[in-house]
Amino acid sequence: DKGGNVHVPVGKISFTPDQIVENARSVIEAVVKARPSSVKGAFIESCTLTATMSPPVRLDIREFVATA
Repeated sequence: DKGGNVHVPVGKISFTPDQIVENARSVIEAVVKARPSSVKGAFIESCTLTATMSPPVRLDIREFVATA
């Protein structure tokens, strides 16, 4: 969106936790790989996982940022 947020569904209620983790990991890796070389500083500032009408869970993305 205009604020630089990326909204991507990574699963459904019928998915197992492992499937959701795998999908979320794939999305984060795709965003990290899409980083333009001209970008300076932090490309991903934070990552939050949430379901409709539920509280968000902030994800630890250090393993992805370290490889970027």
